[in-house]
Amino acid sequence: MAGRVEEEEEKAVFDAEAAGALVKELRGTFSSGKTRSYEWRVSQLKSLLKLCDENENEIAGALRQDLSKPELETIVYEVGMLKNSCRVALKELKHWIAPEKAKTSLTSFPSSAQILPEPLGVVLIISAWNYPFLLSLDPLVGAIAAGNAMVLKPSEIAPATSSLLSKLLLKYLDSSAIRVIEGAVAETTALLEQKWDKIFYTGNGRVGRIVMAAAAKHLTPVLLELGGKSPVVIDAGINLQVATRRIIAGKWGCNNGQACISPDYIITTNDYAPKLVDTLKTELERFYGKTPLESKDLSRIVNSNHFARLTKLLDEDKVSGKIVYGGARDKENLKIAPTILLDVPRDSLIMNEEIFGPLLPIILVNKIEESFDLINSGTKPLAAYLFSNNKKLKEQFVMSVSAGGLLINDTALHLAVETLPFGGVGESGMGAYHGKFSFDAFTHKKAVLYRSLVGDAVIRYPPYTTGKMRLMKALIGGGIWNIIRALFGWGKV
Repeated sequence: MAGRVEEEEEKAVFDAEAAGALVKELRGTFSSGKTRSYEWRVSQLKSLLKLCDENENEIAGALRQDLSKPELETIVYEVGMLKNSCRVALKELKHWIAPEKAKTSLTSFPSSAQILPEPLGVVLIISAWNYPFLLSLDPLVGAIAAGNAMVLKPSEIAPATSSLLSKLLLKYLDSSAIRVIEGAVAETTALLEQKWDKIFYTGNGRVGRIVMAAAAKHLTPVLLELGGKSPVVIDAGINLQVATRRIIAGKWGCNNGQACISPDYIITTNDYAPKLVDTLKTELERFYGKTPLESKDLSRIVNSNHFARLTKLLDEDKVSGKIVYGGARDKENLKIAPTILLDVPRDSLIMNEEIFGPLLPIILVNKIEESFDLINSGTKPLAAYLFSNNKKLKEQFVMSVSAGGLLINDTALHLAVETLPFGGVGESGMGAYHGKFSFDAFTHKKAVLYRSLVGDAVIRYPPYTTGKMRLMKALIGGGIWNIIRALFGWGKV
């Protein structure tokens, strides 16, 4: 009995010393060259696919326990997207790791050059709770494909998924190079005190700043996937039923609004708003019924703290009378119904922080073009959406709105296109991943120049004569005639 207690106490302690020992162990593995081999990378990616195929029910169960996540959302948005990332990496890996030829100039003649992708080393991945399976393992795909050793720190706010990840990665992946550390603030702090070769963090800006400050002590590069208030601009003259369905899918169909690219607010004109609200009501009732709190197709709010935060936004005096649909809540089961608020004041709480929940305010403007300045007056969002058939308006939106990514006539779907980089700008993040961008995120592109010992150019060396100066200027200025003039002393170079 005493031995079991001691074992549990030992397991519970993960401090800076333990974190340092772990990083040292992983550096030993990386230094051995094991993770650099093509065969190792392929074996780990195939094992991740096997993990998904053999544990689908367990994964769905953990996500149901953490978030009441509908099984379809689990299979499509978490497991399915991860499997697609693995397949893309396996298909393209040989191309990604191949050296890239680079042109050389007359200055280095005779020579050849290449850009060699090499792994960064030992990396730290700190994940989020809203898509706790996908957002833990999708960055891992890039780190593996690039040939790194790594530590994954899942979110303690999704404990069932965190525990499952710890168990499954130990079973399916190479524990000498890939480790999972569970825990909360103390464990994350211990990890952040170490020197890493890159830190990949998904979460909010407040913690992002903490991560960045810790990384700065060691000059560690960071990739921050944050969030922000992602706007939806709705122009008149569109197929409103299709548009509202796509907005609902991106808002409430993605974790009940608890997603970084979830539509955060709508901007439309005074004239068009009544029609928009009526169509949203109709389609929401069609999807979730007259009593949405009872719907099995809506995730719950992750915990009581987030529930209290959302009800505070909803109950503020400035917006409490603006609810035109929904507003129902169930504190015991942590559920809030899809809620629409019309003509919300711009200085309200709900318009000054990321909502990350099932509340959708609508802002009114006189002309739809006013929406672009309104968006740009705030911090840069992770995503921005426009619904319009107007070609000129689309072009203006693309050229004038700064966001991590833009999507015309849909929401959230750009996340699934692996040929597009996914990432933020400004306060919505830095760096990008998905597809080859994930490989690049964990790779250093090393420049290599090869020269022969034959054909040494004496003009490089002292004494620096007038003739050498003239020839050097010609080389810098470029152009074969300049060089000929310099060689024969014909006029000014």
